[in-house]
Amino acid sequence: MNYLLALEKETISFPDLGWNFKISNVAVTIFGIQLYWYGILIAGAVALCLFLSMKQCRKYGLTPDLLTDFCLLAIPMAFVGARLYYVICEWDNYYVKGNFKKTFDAIINVRSGGLAIYGGVLGALLAVLIMGKIRKVPISTVLDFAIVYIPLGQAIGRWGNFFNQEAFGTTTNLPWGMTSNSISRYLAENCPKLDASLPVHPTFFYESVATLLIFVLLMIIRKKSTRAWTTMSCYCIFYGVVRFFIEGLRTDSLYIAHTNLRTSQVLSLILVVFGLIMISLARMYDWEKKAIPERFIKADEAMLREAARKKEAKLRSYDEDEDEEDRVERLSKKEFTLKEDDSDEKDAETESDEESDEDTEEDSEDADTEEASDEEDTDDETEDGSSDK
Repeated sequence: MNYLLALEKETISFPDLGWNFKISNVAVTIFGIQLYWYGILIAGAVALCLFLSMKQCRKYGLTPDLLTDFCLLAIPMAFVGARLYYVICEWDNYYVKGNFKKTFDAIINVRSGGLAIYGGVLGALLAVLIMGKIRKVPISTVLDFAIVYIPLGQAIGRWGNFFNQEAFGTTTNLPWGMTSNSISRYLAENCPKLDASLPVHPTFFYESVATLLIFVLLMIIRKKSTRAWTTMSCYCIFYGVVRFFIEGLRTDSLYIAHTNLRTSQVLSLILVVFGLIMISLARMYDWEKKAIPERFIKADEAMLREAARKKEAKLRSYDEDEDEEDRVERLSKKEFTLKEDDSDEKDAETESDEESDEDTEEDSEDADTEEASDEEDTDDETEDGSSDK
């Protein structure tokens, strides 16, 4: 994210598709405070990822309480990491020689923009390492579970770039190319070799779709994998490959010092190599997934029992607080329902008895018919016997 300043409503067009969207990066203003779409989308992404992880953690041997400990450290460190990564890569724009106060104020002025997704991921990973040591739990177990939700958050957060009209690519003739006055102005000022009148690649959209696909793949891998570090390594490989190629299209890349090396592309290659090495080692040494200590499971079970006890006590308290009129009405309804059930049962029994009587009558008629037939046979035999004699 390059900036976070209020923009006038502007039309973003997809000329070949005939689509036009009039947008602003400010979602709403409350008591003079502007809330940006970028912040809302990031907050929504974090909330959704937390909700899903809390719902699914017990299935993978973790507990909500333990996961909360990691999140309380990982979320703030992710934002700090995202900011520091950007500031370091753009140090010349923040450093004021001989004036520490201005330099520090510029660094902490997040509303002026400047967050990098790679810095956020690295900050969150560092937090997991620290909390894993503090809580004495296997780090691979936590990372293999939690890394799945990182690409989901990225897929949602990338749409903030759409509202900020940033993180787009070079010009293109593809039918989904987009353009706006802000995009054309940016190209004219920063990319003189490109035709500012042409549409550009919506690289934010490319990455959003790709990371959503990565999320689905990691969900499958996490469910089926039996070795430690596998899911995390797959994220490094998948996202590293995706980001390497998408970064090559962008016009706002961060560069290493005064070189032509794009920082995110170099880091993407490192992640891919790291992921391949970790998967190879996991297969070579057959690293098994480690369970978290039993004390966390027992604490979670005790908490669930306590919650059930409180719920039961609350229901009993409700019954005790119920006034006489409500109790009479509830019991009368219950009695009426029971009478209806008894009536239905009696009707069913009556019908059953009638069917039984009908069956008895039919059996009786059949028996009479058989007796008559036997008598006729006996008479015939007697007549035959006397004639033989």
